[in-house]
Amino acid sequence: MATAVIPDCSSPATTDGLLNFRGFRGGAVHLRQSVSFRSAKSTTTTRLMVMACETSAKVIDGKSVAKQIRDEITEKVSRMKETINVVPGLAVVLVGERKDSQTYVRNKKKACEAVGIKSFDASFPEKCTEEELLKCISEFNSDPLVHGILVQLPLPRHINEERILDSVSIEKDVDGFHPLNIGRLAMRDREPLLVPCTPKGAIELLHRYGIEIKGKRAVVIGRSNIVGTPAALLLQRENASVSIVHSYTKNPEEVTRQADIVISAAGHANLVRGCWIKPGAVVIDVGINTVDDPERPRGYRLVGDVCYEEVSKIASALTPVPGGVGPMTIAMLLSNTLDAAMRTHSFK
Repeated sequence: MATAVIPDCSSPATTDGLLNFRGFRGGAVHLRQSVSFRSAKSTTTTRLMVMACETSAKVIDGKSVAKQIRDEITEKVSRMKETINVVPGLAVVLVGERKDSQTYVRNKKKACEAVGIKSFDASFPEKCTEEELLKCISEFNSDPLVHGILVQLPLPRHINEERILDSVSIEKDVDGFHPLNIGRLAMRDREPLLVPCTPKGAIELLHRYGIEIKGKRAVVIGRSNIVGTPAALLLQRENASVSIVHSYTKNPEEVTRQADIVISAAGHANLVRGCWIKPGAVVIDVGINTVDDPERPRGYRLVGDVCYEEVSKIASALTPVPGGVGPMTIAMLLSNTLDAAMRTHSFK
């Protein structure tokens, strides 16, 4: 046996203190709750024992898969326009002047243009009222040219996010956040009209890489409404046996180590260490976090929830950050918009 110390993963294998569980949506990380993980085994906090003959996990390339999906969408959008003269339309509602939100909206607009989907924009000042937003969404709900509606999160504190999201028509809920869509996702023998983009993208990566889900033990780290909970429901629909690790889970590393498939959506840099992972497991890292890096031009770099250097020596397959689940989120948004348009016009 050889001892490998990985200095790049700064957080310990088992963590005391408050961690931020976040939901990742379209490249954005939104604070959802603060949590605390504690471990019964502190002896593994700083070092990972690995075999002298190390192997590297297969890289699950979300960027490549997302491009393939966008190409497929482009072909279908073109065929839809030629056959029935309908172009799928996506409306994006933006409130305030957050630079990150503005960037995400621009990226989504560019993605729509690239595949032939028509985009509609509605921008409001930070101090707009709920009534103004509700009126706008109502107009998009009744607009036959709009097949999908996305409300860019987060919303200002004075806006009731739940009320706004619930006002989106279930048929145009391309984020998959409407309680009726989530409720159908949770129930057996019911089909949601649309599924949340990020967890849908994570499952699609497993499918595209031929990774068997049926009968496997799966662990989802995090239980946000945006990623964790719907990811667990999707895995269950695929007939996996699913556990959720959250703020009150005792010995989370021991629970995670039982899994054949791990989806981490905690929003805490390098939380998942190599000692958390069962040899040969498949790991999908949804987290996106910034860590200080004075050698980078911006003074920071992006990392996931998973300590990539350690886990890549244990897992059989692993998504990188960036370039893993992130590109799939926008690809699934485009896919949901196309699906909504095809359903509306009974187009196959």
